[in-house]
Amino acid sequence: MFKTINADLAIIKERDPAARGLLEILLCYPGFQALSLHRISHSLWKYHLPLLPRLLSQITRALTGIEIHPGARIGKGVFIDHGMGVVIGETTEIGNRCLLYQGVTLGGTGKESGKRHPTLAENVVIGAGAKVLGAIKIGANTRIGAGSVVVRDVEANSTVVGIPGRVVHQSGAKINPLAHSALPDAEANVIRNLMERIDQLENQMRALHNSLTDVKEGRMPQDILSGEAQNLKDKEIIEFIGDNS
Repeated sequence: MFKTINADLAIIKERDPAARGLLEILLCYPGFQALSLHRISHSLWKYHLPLLPRLLSQITRALTGIEIHPGARIGKGVFIDHGMGVVIGETTEIGNRCLLYQGVTLGGTGKESGKRHPTLAENVVIGAGAKVLGAIKIGANTRIGAGSVVVRDVEANSTVVGIPGRVVHQSGAKINPLAHSALPDAEANVIRNLMERIDQLENQMRALHNSLTDVKEGRMPQDILSGEAQNLKDKEIIEFIGDNS
């Protein structure tokens, strides 16, 4: 347990420039406090004690604003930044070096028994207010944007945004876990592509109308320009909205 707590301290020093000393982290970081108390309650939970682990988790919730069920399994070097409003369900599994911001929910869906909460691989980053729901798997090095709602499995090295969460980028490139301002605006890109498609179709219809008018009046019709190819942009739109056909 002490090695795990040392890893939790080290990740805070690595990722938070505001962390100026060990004593400050111990006294002023509710994410670290919640994780440390959780590791105690989880140890008690594994001994099948009936009440004490849940009682300790509720005390932790009252002190830190972070609710972690004692049954959740959390790896080393996990950082809950600020943490107010974070909820982690009973069958959640969190890999090493994951980063959770305030308001994150790792929750279940329905009343089914057994595994019903998410599994996060290593180095997953979940932005403020994001919800990851159900017994789904989030691959290593994945980044989930603030406010997203994820209800399906996500492969490794992905970037997920939106409601419902959609994969908008996937590569093997290493990500900066703090660079949430660099997440792509998928909705804006799709709307822009749709507007360009509408403009293209309107231009084609106008050109066709003019050609028919020329034929009707006995003039030689002008060539109808097809405009810029839209295949790649149409593919981007379909990938975003989903193809249920």
